[in-house]
Amino acid sequence: MPESSSSPAVRCASGTQYRLERGHAVAVVTELAAALRSYSVDGVLLTETFGDHQIPPGASGITLAPWANRVEDGKWTLNGATQQLDITEVSRNNASHGLLRNAAYSSVEQSGERVVLEATVFPQHGYPFLVRHRVAYELEESGALRVTQTLLNDDDAAAPVVLGAHPYLRLGELSAEDLTLTVRADRWLETDERLIPRAERPVSGGTDLRAGVVLAELDTDTAYTGLERDEQGRARTTLSGADGRSVTLWQDDRCGYVHIYATGGFDGRAKALAVEPMTGPANAFNSGDGLQWVQPGAEFSMSWGIEASW
Repeated sequence: MPESSSSPAVRCASGTQYRLERGHAVAVVTELAAALRSYSVDGVLLTETFGDHQIPPGASGITLAPWANRVEDGKWTLNGATQQLDITEVSRNNASHGLLRNAAYSSVEQSGERVVLEATVFPQHGYPFLVRHRVAYELEESGALRVTQTLLNDDDAAAPVVLGAHPYLRLGELSAEDLTLTVRADRWLETDERLIPRAERPVSGGTDLRAGVVLAELDTDTAYTGLERDEQGRARTTLSGADGRSVTLWQDDRCGYVHIYATGGFDGRAKALAVEPMTGPANAFNSGDGLQWVQPGAEFSMSWGIEASW
């Protein structure tokens, strides 16, 4: 259900807050960017959060559509014609994180444990298509969080799409630097200085995170693919503490990539970790890797989620 700001006279900078509860699990989702503002189980925060007067720092928790990550120079080609997107990462001259980062999403369905939000991308320079992005957040009986993102094409032409999300994982008040990250992937994307992929390489040495690496030793902004999957087709990325607790982000078989961003510049924390499930990597509008063309009247969906173990 919608949740008011802690100060009833002041609206949150991220808009209406949707609070979901089931058992000992609580999630808060924002009107702005359909972002996951927080998720906790047994009072233990499993994602980074932000204040009432903040917009999502470092893109914390936002959903990404109709592309994830970057488009080089904001340019791509459609039927032989160059398309020019707005440059939103000025320092690297890229178009970054889609078209809905600053959009208000409307509620189309809600209950105590589930909310479905939707926003429209109208035809514009660089992306001449009419599409909707629908995001469903649901707390399962176990307390795990499940998210389903859907791109619906209301246009009369096929529309290109990559879907993704930008949650930061944490384990309560444990220092992120002391946690161990495990990424079960056998390939990584080598990038240039603008973080545009130039080659796909087998993991080795510092890029091989399959056996786990302590976050204090990790400074990376890297996409992985060749993900190990279970019998359900899910790939898992896990953050573990020395006390045996862990938090895992899973992604379905339509999410062929996971982007790992370990940063020391997140809102006052010494270290923070974004684990970004994506259906395609950076610059997919140009490379075609993972790019989906959604036909008129059709839709494309993917799912991901977060679960805790202790």
